[in-house]
Amino acid sequence: MYCFGTGKVTPVMVVSSLSMNRSIGIDGLKGYCVVNEENVYGSKVINRLSDDLRKEFPEVRGFSPRNLKYMRSFAGAWPDPEFVQRAAAQIPWFHNCVILDKISERAAREWYIQRTIANGWSRNVLVHQIESGLIRREGRAVTNFSSALPAPQSDLARSVLKDPYIFDFLGIGEDAAERELERALIEHIRDFLLELGVGFAFIGNQYRLSIGGREFSIDLLFYHLKLRSYVVIELKIGEFIPEYAGKMNFYLSAVDDLLRHPDDSPSIGIILCKSQNRIIAEYALRDMEKPIGVAGYELTTHLPEDLRGRLPTVDELEEELGRREG
Repeated sequence: MYCFGTGKVTPVMVVSSLSMNRSIGIDGLKGYCVVNEENVYGSKVINRLSDDLRKEFPEVRGFSPRNLKYMRSFAGAWPDPEFVQRAAAQIPWFHNCVILDKISERAAREWYIQRTIANGWSRNVLVHQIESGLIRREGRAVTNFSSALPAPQSDLARSVLKDPYIFDFLGIGEDAAERELERALIEHIRDFLLELGVGFAFIGNQYRLSIGGREFSIDLLFYHLKLRSYVVIELKIGEFIPEYAGKMNFYLSAVDDLLRHPDDSPSIGIILCKSQNRIIAEYALRDMEKPIGVAGYELTTHLPEDLRGRLPTVDELEEELGRREG
């Protein structure tokens, strides 16, 4: 047990038999971290504490100066022991470190902790979701779910959709055709499913439906395990237009009639467009009977302005590669 200085001292469990810190893993060991007195609890004190703990517990990993700094940050971020046990202690220690590093707002930190618990994200997936700004995208799609689905189902379905979807893993240009976009998504189905979110099961692309003696093809067909419903996705390379909603309503009627099991919830449609005017989308969906959402997608992650001018152009890269080969 260590206590340095006279500032505010907050007890924080730095080692636990819970999943918070499996890399250390001793029951009951508690560290005491000064969270206010930076001048007292400086690098020299941290280094000394690290040395002392390593000598005291030579068989235990996790007492590096860097890790102790994370413990101090953890104590400052979560002074409420109840929240630590209920939420933060339910995810691995290094997930907590990622959240402390990449997020400064308490509410956002809590949101990502709760999503990690609910979805079982790995550390790499957590990093991806933070860097892609999931908290700002989830539940943002234009939908008619509140009128087309019963209350519990509508809320859950709304949370499943995002706006925009980020497809920066495809490696295709902004002028790609719809079939090229579809083909790239299928080739990167694992990344596509990660971006769609937990619960989506892929059934097929260009899924054929025989209706009235004619053949129709759905771009992408999924089943959502949590919603217990089919999900029809239509890809559009341009801006959303109202006619897309009518076509999606037609597809959903067919899927409900031909594929839906009596125990399934109503099928849901997602129209993915390069861009959409939210007001036009809202008008288009307002009186539609079937549950439909409209969302945008991005093929590239936008770079900060200060980096754009410093990155090499394609010509510069080719010139450099040619020089190396020569």
